Amino acid sequence: MFLYLFKKLSQPINYLNNILNQKYVLLAIFIVPVIFLGCKGESGSESAVTTAKIYRTSLDQSQLLKEADIKKSDISATTSVGATITLDPSTSYQVMDGFGYTLTGGSALHLQKMTALSRSKIIEELFGKGPKSIGVSYLRVSIGASDLDEYPWSYNDLPTGESDPDLEHFSMAYDTLYLIPTLKEILKISPQIKIMGSPWSPPAWMKDNKDTRGGSLIKEYYPAYANYFVKYIKAMEAEGITIDAITVQNEPLHPGNNPSLLMLAKDQGEFVKNHLGPAFKENGIETKIILYDHNADRPDYPISILDDPKAAQYVDGSAFHLYGGTIDALSKVHNAHPEKHLYFTEQWIGAPGNFEENLSWHIENLIIGAPRNWSRNVLQWNLAADENQQPHTDRGGCTRCLGAITIKGDSITRNPAYYIIAHASKFVPPGSVRIDSNQEEKLLNVAYRTPENKTVVILQNMKNETITVELNKEEEKLIITLGGKDIATLVWE
Repeated sequence: MFLYLFKKLSQPINYLNNILNQKYVLLAIFIVPVIFLGCKGESGSESAVTTAKIYRTSLDQSQLLKEADIKKSDISATTSVGATITLDPSTSYQVMDGFGYTLTGGSALHLQKMTALSRSKIIEELFGKGPKSIGVSYLRVSIGASDLDEYPWSYNDLPTGESDPDLEHFSMAYDTLYLIPTLKEILKISPQIKIMGSPWSPPAWMKDNKDTRGGSLIKEYYPAYANYFVKYIKAMEAEGITIDAITVQNEPLHPGNNPSLLMLAKDQGEFVKNHLGPAFKENGIETKIILYDHNADRPDYPISILDDPKAAQYVDGSAFHLYGGTIDALSKVHNAHPEKHLYFTEQWIGAPGNFEENLSWHIENLIIGAPRNWSRNVLQWNLAADENQQPHTDRGGCTRCLGAITIKGDSITRNPAYYIIAHASKFVPPGSVRIDSNQEEKLLNVAYRTPENKTVVILQNMKNETITVELNKEEEKLIITLGGKDIATLVWE
């Protein structure tokens, strides 16, 4: 009977009607699918629906965001599980704004000096949504110069001894050379990217030491400086660039950079309450005002300002770096003022970089630690430099700040910060919500539900040996393995 059927199946198509009219039709209906599956061999028997993808990076760099499919797991009683992570999508926390870098003036300079084709390719890789892109979704830029510019400057520089309280000489001319053209190219690829502006210093004539480095803002010029922010935001808007948020001052307790400013908490509170906040309101500015923008060792700084309801009414939240203190300080600010938001805005890597140490520490403290302590974003410092970590200012500019990428002509080298941010930015788009997940000793994680209703889990194996991990989500389970010290992002449909 089997032989007969196969002979008939191998005949020309005009035998088809004969087969269908014969009593073997039921056998044919049964056996054809069996033959089809049998042809797939062993791999076919395992081809249960793929329910997840995993992207691994190992500290020895043998795997760099290496993709693999995870099959639906049949967990047996003999499965040896080293850790169990339970995800609870019904318990959610903050909405994420994005992951990215500071686009310094120097970063923009190097990008603009590339050929148009090479620049287009790296911008697509960094900010695009394609399979080979990492989907950077948040940028910080300097309001005026940072210490990673060619030299210190502001939008209202004047000869020594002159002042301009009406800001008649305000000019964005320098930003039109490198930064604004770069932002416009990025916005063509990622029109919804969020941009935060941070000043390193007001114009020198507004300061008590009349220098770009250090000194404090003279109270007489508080109104002029508030208007300086308004003019900046409106000038960027005229270029088609929306500034989503500003921080009042980069590192207000570190006047040693060039440029920089010392701004104590009481002074920042007064400036926001009586000048910056009212100026934004009067001019219809919707840009968020964010406090502090400095190390986690001083959570009292933003808390003291937020304790004043007249200042707090203008404030969206507080920003942190981690050159001092511990990341859980962000939760102290959240607990004191849960109605306000938190941001992680800067962390450097020193050249020449140490991939193993840098990746491990930054994933633990920034990519996992900051969101688990309520941060809505994570930003590395900085996007790009050349092979000599240029440019930087004299008298206090960072001489060892390693970019996420090194640009040498049209050549690109991807450094630790590239992969640190990519493990989140590529998979956790803006609008994703952090969901509850338990931490196990030596297996760190943070979990999200994306706007497309995918579950994303970023995991870090702190052990030296391979670990088998069981992940539970409602009625579903997955089993994965992580090599010693491996980092992984799991995308669960």
